[in-house]
Formats: sequence, C-alpha cells, structure tokens
Amino acid sequence: MEITISENFQVSADSIWNLLRDFGGLLKWNSGSIESVTVDGEGLGAVRTIGLPGGAILQEKLEAFDDSGRSFSYSFTGKLLLPFENYLATMTVIPTEEESCKVRWESTFDPGPLSEAQAKETIEGVYRSGLSDLRKAAEG
Repeated sequence: MEITISENFQVSADSIWNLLRDFGGLLKWNSGSIESVTVDGEGLGAVRTIGLPGGAILQEKLEAFDDSGRSFSYSFTGKLLLPFENYLATMTVIPTEEESCKVRWESTFDPGPLSEAQAKETIEGVYRSGLSDLRKAAEG
C-alpha cells in the first residue's frame, strides 16, 4: 500500500532541507516523540537507532540520498517495532516560492497483520506528528 502526506511551509526549501538532510539529526526537528538518536555508519547504508518513550527502539536504514533534489529514503531494519513489511519511505522538500516549500513524506509497504485502514491510520499519524514538529522547528 502507499501513503503520501504533504504540507506547505512558509520558509525556504533550503531552510527545511537543512533540518532534514542530517540523517542522525532527528532531535533537531522531531523531538516531541523521540528521546535519543544514534547513527552507525555514514552515507548510504547508515542505520539510525531511535529511542522512543518507554524504552522502545526503532531502526531505520538510509537507502537513498539526493542533496540537490532535497530528498532521502529509508527503510525499517533490525527488530521491527511496527508490523509493516517492505517499508520504504521518502521525504522530499519541494520549493514552491522563494520563501515557501512543500514537504512530501511518502511510503510504500505491506501492512503485515494490520488491516489497511489500521496501517494507514498509524503511518499518517506518525507523519502528521512529525510534520507538526518540523513546522515548530522551522517556522517557530
């Protein structure tokens, strides 16, 4: 299945990209639901380990990175916290005007044991929360 969430921001694409491009820099913009982030490796194949409240851990692997296109993709790896299979997500920053842009967060995955409706609700909730945190960090 596929999920896509897009939101407009009233700051430049470069401003948003400077927050997103650091694969290990989640705490700069997504600190609302994350307690820690560590990264093993550099560049493609790097794995970030995200510590969540309650001691849960999520691991994501950098699969693609396009600095000039302001985009990166990641997959889930390690012990899966979420029951999705073949998960691949991409975040892209798209300039709309000189001081505004759109952030598109999309993914494809198999919902595993969840219904498509449950999977959609889960992923959209994560993305909307993350984009809300990104807005607070970028727009103040």
